[in-house]
Amino acid sequence: MRCGTLCHLLWLWHSLSYIQAVPIQKVQDDTKTLIKIIVTRISDISHMQSVSPRQRVTGLDFIPGLQPVWTFSKMDQTLAIYQQILIRLPSRNLIQITNDLENLRDLLRMLAASKCCLYPKASGLKSLESLGSVLEGSLHSMEVVALSRLRGFLQDMLQQLDLSLRC
Repeated sequence: MRCGTLCHLLWLWHSLSYIQAVPIQKVQDDTKTLIKIIVTRISDISHMQSVSPRQRVTGLDFIPGLQPVWTFSKMDQTLAIYQQILIRLPSRNLIQITNDLENLRDLLRMLAASKCCLYPKASGLKSLESLGSVLEGSLHSMEVVALSRLRGFLQDMLQQLDLSLRC
């Protein structure tokens, strides 16, 4: 009985010894590529061609804008908020962008872990539960502002990835 367990553990150890870690540069390159893809998807949405990310719309102040402090946890939290907003919008164009944001958050966690930065996965804002009333009155405005600010945030994030980010 013990020999069988020991043999199984030795076989497992032997198999795991051949697994190689993904180089962190590859993860960073994949992160940058995914950011560019998301920005392109946002730009390809027809009504997003001429919108400024700094546009102010009353009642939509909860949508994050550009960030003064760049940390892995802050980026994850901001992306979680955008995910919550986009999931609640009815546009079919946003499904892939929402999925891409989840993948981007996973890549960020891998980058953070490579720098020994561990943080709990952000869940977004609790205040977004009352989003329904805002959505009813301004679906189009909310989509335009959210996507515009997300695009600006991602473009800044792309530049920040080349710098040394803090936990």
